[in-house]
Amino acid sequence: MRSKDTLLRLHRFHVEEKRRQVGDIEMMMADFRRKQDDLDQQIAYEEQKTGVSDPANFNYSMTAKSIRNRRENLLATIDDLQAQLDRANEAVAEEETELRKVELLAEKDASHRSDIKMIGRQTDTTASRTRH
Repeated sequence: MRSKDTLLRLHRFHVEEKRRQVGDIEMMMADFRRKQDDLDQQIAYEEQKTGVSDPANFNYSMTAKSIRNRRENLLATIDDLQAQLDRANEAVAEEETELRKVELLAEKDASHRSDIKMIGRQTDTTASRTRH
């Protein structure tokens, strides 16, 4: 019984750890999206200031180009994080399935033990009646 309790705790820990990882990735993605919005505003400001909004134009602001590059790098990172998030969500689902299996086994084992105890009591009661 002790090993099953340990196994249950271990699986619960794994589920919580995977959920924490999902939360961390989601927080990072939200932070990066806020930074992306800030960069979009900076690009718009720079384009408005110079009056040139076409990045291919010779007179396009170097500052805006630099900010655009940072924004593109940030978008690539967000895409990578989305892939990590998808894998992490799959891992959570797998761990939750494993946890359910272990919990069902523990419940089945507990039920089996109580059945054995009940049969043992019935046998004791029957044996004591036949003695009297």
